[in-house]
Amino acid sequence: MKIDKAEVIVTSPDRNFVTLKLTTDDGLTGLGDATLNGRELAVVTYLTEHVVPLLIGQDAHRIEDTWQFLYRSAYWRRGPVTMAAIAAVDVALWDIKAKAAGMPLYQLLGGASRTGLLAYGHASGKTTEELFDSVRSHQEQGYKAIRIQTGVPGLTSIYGIASNATFEGNKGQRYDHEPAQRGAFPAEEDWDTRSYLRHVPTVFESVRNEFGPEIPLLHDGHHRMTPIQAAQLGKSLEPYDLFWLEDCTPAENPEALRLVRQHTTTPLAIGEIFNTVWDYQQIIREQLIDYVRSAVTHTGGISHLKKILEYASQYQIKSGMHGPTDISPVGMAAALHLGLAIHNFGIQEYMKHGEKTDRVFEQSFTWENGMLHPGEKPGLGVELDVDEAGRYPYEQAYLPYNRLADGTVHDW
Repeated sequence: MKIDKAEVIVTSPDRNFVTLKLTTDDGLTGLGDATLNGRELAVVTYLTEHVVPLLIGQDAHRIEDTWQFLYRSAYWRRGPVTMAAIAAVDVALWDIKAKAAGMPLYQLLGGASRTGLLAYGHASGKTTEELFDSVRSHQEQGYKAIRIQTGVPGLTSIYGIASNATFEGNKGQRYDHEPAQRGAFPAEEDWDTRSYLRHVPTVFESVRNEFGPEIPLLHDGHHRMTPIQAAQLGKSLEPYDLFWLEDCTPAENPEALRLVRQHTTTPLAIGEIFNTVWDYQQIIREQLIDYVRSAVTHTGGISHLKKILEYASQYQIKSGMHGPTDISPVGMAAALHLGLAIHNFGIQEYMKHGEKTDRVFEQSFTWENGMLHPGEKPGLGVELDVDEAGRYPYEQAYLPYNRLADGTVHDW
């Protein structure tokens, strides 16, 4: 079964998505997500100019060999652009193989290890009242686990607050409740870590008092703290029994996480911007994290992320795969199949896509009682409506960035 055709499809229904569609000589098709939020066209070029010409005529069944060839033959390895492109090829080939076998993809990965996947949603608010309303809304939608993001007194617009619809000085709009914003220049947000560290524990105290001790609560620090600040936050949040504290400090330096571990027992989730096992090697081996946050889309596909998670399982570290709306329904489906099959599943991030996106990507996965399931259709269970996708051309969009009060650019 040879790869006969490879198409890179860019569409922007509710936001920008990059999809690779492979077709074999016997008519089977496979989809892979190659979306890299804010840098989508870099992956498009990498695929169209450098990867697609290498795929035509190759055996679609040789998934591992194709992965190793694309990773090693380029000489310039790793990085988000390269790994997103490889991921798209890898997932599309798994989609084809499962369709050829006539079974859902998770069956080829060893079959189901559970009946469904616990998922968490994103509650947020500029004020406590607005946050409480958001938590209740998510509970009404069926979520059993909820991420808590809050405004900070004195700061105008910060990460994770869905009600920040526009930014001063920028006419772009947030869409799909995510921070990427259509426009010619990234929006500027403000930040003050000391104010944040004072405020966040009071928010979690209020949430626990209102919603009780049972609901799993998560929080994303989004790489904004120094190691000692992250340790301070983790310690101050211990009374509120977090499911995890995510990306508390930039994790490229493992010694930073050693310091955090010394001071807090709050579970740590790391790796949203990691893309290979080499990023994780030391922090998994030294048991400096509790959850792997990578997305299938950004981490070399199912083949590579499965290997990372198998390595993590030796240390009782679980999955927490990235799953906001900048992961297309194709990437989400890949995560669900992988999560259903592995033993060390932890939790799945899940943000619902907009109606336009759901028309472009026809999906079979289900959402019931706080649990996700990829469905029983052969392959991924996602099909792309090419005509519908063509109605929504690419629109330039950027993630915001931060400045401190003195004008210094800060980690966003």
